[in-house]
Amino acid sequence: MGQKTNPIGLRLGIIKGWDSYWYGGKDFSSKLVEDDKIRKYLNARLSKAGVSKIVIERTLKLVTVTINTARPGIIIGKGGQEVDKLKEELKKLTGKDVQINISEIKRPELDANLVANTIARQIEGRVSFRRAIKTSIASSMRLGAEGIKVLISGRLGGAEMARTEQYKEGRIPLHTLRANIDYALVEAHTTYGRIGIKVWIFKGEIYGKPELVPTTIGGSNKRESAGPKGGRQRRRR
Repeated sequence: MGQKTNPIGLRLGIIKGWDSYWYGGKDFSSKLVEDDKIRKYLNARLSKAGVSKIVIERTLKLVTVTINTARPGIIIGKGGQEVDKLKEELKKLTGKDVQINISEIKRPELDANLVANTIARQIEGRVSFRRAIKTSIASSMRLGAEGIKVLISGRLGGAEMARTEQYKEGRIPLHTLRANIDYALVEAHTTYGRIGIKVWIFKGEIYGKPELVPTTIGGSNKRESAGPKGGRQRRRR
């Protein structure tokens, strides 16, 4: 099962947390649509800021958005002008007060989403896909990854027939639930069609009970998740 399913979804509530923390009730569908609008807007607006993950928390009157980024300076701006402008834009979009927290990603080479986006942008810039993948794999392994796998599908190099190629270094224990595996799927849009890029990065194993509720840099907000608690860790015998 671990080979087929999304490795993040498989580990939710065990070692992985959620991207949204709120109780929906009768307004569940409208809040879900609003979350999707916020994420799409921020990903388009901050396309050059290296955004990896957007976590949304809600109270009755406040929406707290935590942006995980490799380049926080672009989002914050000079004297915090950009982040204030972003708050106003999100307030118009949602009709609610919005608080924005910025969390810096110290090692972007170990973030699957950022690695996949780097490969995609290089392919769109007509760089050889093999060179882009091998460079990213080498960078991730050099900075402490225990394993990385990249799967790329499409008309590679402009070939007439689409194919799939896989590149792997180290180990990726997909069946081990305590294995901290990051995963991302990104598309590269080229003149000869779309190319799908999947990235798995194994960062080591997590023992004990991890903190699933997000901890933000510069923010003191810690709220209960609407989902179940993490529970005990499962160990293989």
